[in-house]
Order: sequence, then structure tokens, then C-alpha cells
Amino acid sequence: MDEIRPVAPTPELAADADARFEGIADPVEQALAVLRWAGETFGDDFAITSSMADGLLAHLASRAVPGVNVVFLDTGYHFAETIGTRDWVSGVMPITLVNVTPPRTVAEQDAEHGPELHQRDPDLCCSLRKVQPLAQALAGYAAWGSGVRRDEAATRAGTKVVDWDAKRGMVKVNPLAAWTQEHVDAYLAEHQVPVNPLQEIGYASIGCAPCTRPVSPGEDPRAGRWAGRGKTECGLHL
Repeated sequence: MDEIRPVAPTPELAADADARFEGIADPVEQALAVLRWAGETFGDDFAITSSMADGLLAHLASRAVPGVNVVFLDTGYHFAETIGTRDWVSGVMPITLVNVTPPRTVAEQDAEHGPELHQRDPDLCCSLRKVQPLAQALAGYAAWGSGVRRDEAATRAGTKVVDWDAKRGMVKVNPLAAWTQEHVDAYLAEHQVPVNPLQEIGYASIGCAPCTRPVSPGEDPRAGRWAGRGKTECGLHL
């Protein structure tokens, strides 16, 4: 990307941008407009994250901001299909993959905290393998983007298109906030975007293998994450 003079991220900047872009009715136009604004405003100080459930956000971002940094949290617990999707996306799209790993391997974490920490204390496991590594990875950026959608869960119903991430002191853009599953399916089909093969066998929301199961027809898309544990978010977005 061309070098752009840095713009300081502020809550006011985020609020003004959200008011500007919220009124765009077409979901694709809205997403591209938000991503272009983020790229033009923050330049190399902007990155998106992707869980590699599919390459949708990466595809949109690569159209709006060619060469955009795409942060992937390589937790050490991912399905092989997720790693394959990551490699597929980075191989066919004009993006810059930023593969982020926790400071400790799974074996080192097991030695310190005991095996299967994800079963005994999933919040701590998520913090060690996802939340803290992402915080460190984003420390050099002024703004970041995620694929969070309002229709995914009740906890995400109030998601803004552009928000202020007070915890990190950054602008956060959610280009897919207003998208429905129908919008997602139509875009993936039209542009032949890579999709994680696990989606074909019922994995509607894909996280770490030990904490993710397929969902049944009619279930909440995120019902397969930390099933039976009263946990709905890893902490990255709340």
C-alpha cells in the first residue's frame, strides 16, 4: 500500500465514520466503503483479523485495500482444515498474512498449567492463546477489522459498523456487521471465495478443535462453540 500520513484513532473519529457508513443500504457497498475508508485513513496502521472459517472478509479487504495485513491467530489447536483454508486464502488473494502464535506452545502450556486447560478453564486458555497474542499483534496498529455480524448471536446484535475499541485504544471496523447469512452465501458463491470445508459438515462457527462442534439445523450459529459450558465469546470482541 502507498504510504499514508498516520491519523490518530479517537472515539470521535469512530463515531463520525459509523454515522456516515451506517446509512449505506447495500451490504457489499457498505463493507467496501468502510474498508476503503480504513485503508485510506490509517494506511499500514490498519489490519483485519480472520478465523479462516472462510475468506470473505479477506476477499473484501483485498479489493478495498490490496496487500492489507490479515492477522490469523494460530492457537495450536486449530483443525487441519482451518490451517488449509488459511494457506488457500493467502495463496490466492493479494493480502499479507500475519500468522500470530502464542508465546508458549501447547506442550509448554500443558507443562505449566496442566493438560487440557481448555476443558478446565476455557477462559484462561482463550486468554493465553487468543486474547493476549492478539493484543500484542495489534499493538502496532491504529485500527483493526473483524468479521463479526449482528445476526450471529445475541451478544453481537448491537455491533456497530465502525466502533471504538476502548480496551485497545483503537478504531475497530466491522464491515460485515449488517450482513445476513444469505448475503454471505451469495457473495461466496458469486466470487468463488475459499470456504473452510468444515462448513459442509455442519460447523457454522469454527474455532479451536477441542472447543468446537457442528450445530444442528435451526441452532444458533455459535451454539457449537464451548457447548454446554455457558461460554459464548473468547474475549476478542467484547
